[in-house]
Formats: sequence, C-alpha cells, structure tokens
Amino acid sequence: MESKTTDKDISRWVAESAESQAAPDGKTYLIISLKATASISGSRRVLAKEVEITALKQRIIPSRYLRNIGTIGLDGQINLLQSTVAVVGGGGLGGTIIELLARQGIGHLIIIDNDRFVEQNLNRQIMSTEGNLGQYKAIAAAERLKEINSATTVSTLLERLTKENAQSLLMGAQVAVDGLDNLSSRLIVEEACRQLAIPYVYASIAGFNGQLMTIFPRDAGLSSLYGPSCDSLPEQGIEARTGNPPATVAMIAALQVQEVVKIITGVGTPIRNQVLLVDARECVIDRIQLGR
Repeated sequence: MESKTTDKDISRWVAESAESQAAPDGKTYLIISLKATASISGSRRVLAKEVEITALKQRIIPSRYLRNIGTIGLDGQINLLQSTVAVVGGGGLGGTIIELLARQGIGHLIIIDNDRFVEQNLNRQIMSTEGNLGQYKAIAAAERLKEINSATTVSTLLERLTKENAQSLLMGAQVAVDGLDNLSSRLIVEEACRQLAIPYVYASIAGFNGQLMTIFPRDAGLSSLYGPSCDSLPEQGIEARTGNPPATVAMIAALQVQEVVKIITGVGTPIRNQVLLVDARECVIDRIQLGR
C-alpha cells in the first residue's frame, strides 16, 4: 500500500532541492528551481502550487518569483498562491489580466467567458492568434497558462454571466476582475460581488483613455460614477467610436492586476471611492473622489 504524502515529506524534499542564488540586489537567497519543483510535483504526486507554498514557508523562494519578493514579500507571494481570482471576460482586458495574474503567481483563476475569437480581436486580445480564430477564449487562455505557470490551476466556465447565475459563477473567488465590454454586465457583477462580500475591480477603455476603480461591498461603486439610474444608460459608450487600441488595453489591464495584488497581499492602497482616469494621449492621470 502506497504511503500518504505529508507536509513534512514535502518540506524535506523542498529543503533537499534548495540551492543558493545571488539576486540583482546583491543578496544571496535560497531558491528552488522550476525543474526541481516539477520533479517533486510529478514524482510525488503533489500540486506544484503546494510545493511552492511549502518552499516559501521555509523562506525558500521559487526561482520564478524571485523578482516579485522585493515588492510583496514572501508572505505576499504565499497569499497570492493561496488565492482564487475570477476574471469575467477573456478578451482584451481579460486576456491580459489573466496572463499577468498567472505570471504574478495567483494560485487559482476562474475564467468566465462563452465567446470565441474573431479577426477583429487580433489587434488587442493577447490570447488571440491567427491560428486560434473560432476557438473559445477561455479555453485558449487555459491552454496558454499551462505554458506560463504550472502552479496556477484554472477553471474555465463557458457561460454568459447573467443575473441568475452570477453568484454561482463567482462563488469561491476572493476578488472579481472586470474584463467586460458593456455596462449592464458590469452592474450584474457588481451586485453579485456585493452579495458575496468580495471586491470588484472595475475598468473600461476607449481610444487613448481608460478608467478604473476598486469597489468593495459597502462602497457606492458604479452608481457614484454613472448616477443612481445607471440601469437606463446605453450598453456601450464612446469606445464604439474611438475603438480599443492594444496599448490602452494593456495599460489599464496592468493597473487592474496591481489592484488585485494589493487587495490580496495587503501591500498598497486600492483605489476605493475614487476613479482613476488615464489619458495616454496627453500623458495625464487624474484621481477623482466619488461619493461613498
């Protein structure tokens, strides 16, 4: 009968695989390589994520995260690996958010999207290629993440988020992130996040411009931005005319990812009860205080 793997076993295997490595700051750290992590994970039948968490708890840094630690610390990286984040929409904003979160070391990503790639996505959607047109965006993202971070587990939900299913699709997430392209869906996500008592990182883009804010359950949220009757506003705004260039998408998605990292690690201050307005054409960033 095969013996059950224990935490002590994993700790011992990690310690035996640790090696010293000099970092750019001149200090020497104990690290565990990707190869060693994969070897322990594969031969001992434990998740790569568990190997990495065990290593960090022993102050042994998975080599892939060495450049993260100076910003968020060892405990911050552990928190990220133990977290679950839902990304609603796997297109322009969503695709870039998904990739950056995986590279940062989020442990579990829930990708909610029932759309497929079309040619007009190629200008800005990082997961889209000429070879995967017609493929589900969530499936393409999951396949790409296997090549980026084997420690990140992915749940792909090929469903359109609605009022009826929003809470069940977002269940288990610590944070929900906006990769959507219409206001009505954003309002549904915001309300579901209130009911689940989790933060929602909202954003939208148009041309050279983007805006974002983080909405906690007790914050006024989108009504402070669009007014109390925002249900009656049009589905889309000026982006229908100005378009969605790739640099704007990448810029705002990166800021959304930073918000997620701040929420989960506790490092930094999320943009709450304010909207961040970014104008790349004039290189201007404004923060506007909103109602609470």
